[in-house]
Order: sequence, then structure tokens, then C-alpha cells
Amino acid sequence: MISTELAATLRDAGLVWTPADGDQFRVQAPELTSDVFTVSTMTIEAHEYPTGTILGFNGTTEWALDSVAIEDALWLPREDQLRVLLRSSFQALRRTDGAYEVEVELLGQTRVFAEPQPDEAYGRALLALIGLSR
Repeated sequence: MISTELAATLRDAGLVWTPADGDQFRVQAPELTSDVFTVSTMTIEAHEYPTGTILGFNGTTEWALDSVAIEDALWLPREDQLRVLLRSSFQALRRTDGAYEVEVELLGQTRVFAEPQPDEAYGRALLALIGLSR
């Protein structure tokens, strides 16, 4: 799973989340920092309103939380979602000694991002791609 720190950096860089079944997120409240939630029509649904998206908890969770504004949730994108977001810039994923390397082509140049976990390498590559749009 992508780190909370990288997820926050991606959000702050401009990555936009449209919640879908299977997405994981953290609620940004001190008492919930260690909990990871999953969007699912059975337990947590995304409700679209003119004022924004609300994540509604359908009463099957153990604690009393009715809903959370999307601004108070931090999306933890999966490896496959990060790869899709890289689109055609993604070239390869390689396993090396102790790391995973994600190779991307950005503005005609090959760049490699190495991290101990593949989702972190994808996330770093996506952060570089987002940075080019600024």
C-alpha cells in the first residue's frame, strides 16, 4: 500500500480522487490515523452532491460515523491505479536487488524511480509527471 506521506504529497500536487468501489482511504482525524477504509456499496458509498462528494458510512461499521467529506479523506491509490494514471509515459517495471524500478518517459527523457515497494515507485513517477503540468 502506498504510504500516507506519498498519498498526501500526490494530493497536494493536484491528484484528484473520484471514489470508486475498492478504493482505500484514511480519514484525516487524529483518532483514526491508523485506520484504512475501503469504498464499497455495502459499507462506504460515495454520494455526489452539488456541494461536493461525501463518503457515507452505511451503519455496518463498528463506530458512530455517518459520513466524511472527501476533503477529510486521503486516497491511498493502488499500484494498478497509479500505473493507469501514468498512461503512456509508463515504460517498464523491474525488480532489482532490494528495490522496484519504474521507468517512465517524461518529455522525451527516460527517468527511473526506485523504491522498496512497487506502488511507491509508481507514486514517485506519477508525482514527477504531475510536476510537469505545473
